[in-house]
Amino acid sequence: MAVLPSALKPVSDAFESIIPDKFLISVQEILIRTGLYVKASDVITLAFLGGVLFAILGSVAAAVLGLNVILAVLIGFFTPSILLGAYIFIMMERRIDAIEQGTPDFLRQIASLLRAGVGLETALEDVSKQGEGPLYDELKRAVIEIKIGRTFDDAILSMSERLKSKNLDRTFRMILEGRRAGGSLSDVIETVAEDLRAVLALKRERKANVMMSVMFLVVAAIIAAPFALGMIMVYSGFMESIGQPNPMLGAAKTAAAGYIIIHSIIAGLLIGIIMYGSARKGVKFSIPLAIVAYGIFYVLGNFGMTLVSSMAP
Repeated sequence: MAVLPSALKPVSDAFESIIPDKFLISVQEILIRTGLYVKASDVITLAFLGGVLFAILGSVAAAVLGLNVILAVLIGFFTPSILLGAYIFIMMERRIDAIEQGTPDFLRQIASLLRAGVGLETALEDVSKQGEGPLYDELKRAVIEIKIGRTFDDAILSMSERLKSKNLDRTFRMILEGRRAGGSLSDVIETVAEDLRAVLALKRERKANVMMSVMFLVVAAIIAAPFALGMIMVYSGFMESIGQPNPMLGAAKTAAAGYIIIHSIIAGLLIGIIMYGSARKGVKFSIPLAIVAYGIFYVLGNFGMTLVSSMAP
């Protein structure tokens, strides 16, 4: 799947020749894990060109509004990369969740084929051909790796390693341990499937039970803190307009904006810990919260004074 027009291919090729191969391979693995089958150099080119465009627009906007041009350029240049990274991270987490939800049914299919007398490798290949979706894409890759000489154990473990899922890693390790120990592998897989299903149900129940705490954090991040600090900036600006200048007003605005962004990021990480037990999964909440919170603060701080002045007698 191409993401760049042919006119931009020279730029992508230039990045490919400049950037170290190790970094490109790492980015490519992340894209594959996300389900985006595009060249890493194309994505990097897209982020770079978007950064240049946003930097130009930011500098123009800063010049018109009388803001810090250097800061606007820096924010504009890095914004596309941050947004693209957040999008990739969110898509990766959604893909992992979809794979985890489909794994119990996949394991039950494997167990049924094993009871019918089919070998484990053959059962894995048969099941991989019967469905569509991220789980079956990973299974097809594992089957191809086995066919070109990789051991079954390594192919299965590498699949869980690519997905970075503790549940899947635990599930596959239990299956491989049962395979090495002998006995009825179909019963082992059936038990593992039921265990994974119970774990996923417990995660859904925990997510439902903590929604009040999550809503409190969301309100605190995007309403309470931005509104309170924004109104303080409005009051300070109003006092300055009636002849009581505050030399710390500019620094206070910068400090308040930094606090709001940090507060929103921390709130997002806490949401990840509460809902999933992992701060890493909270990143997908931190970025939107920080953007919305700063947007509310910016609107209040810059346009609230105009509203107050228009209402004054």
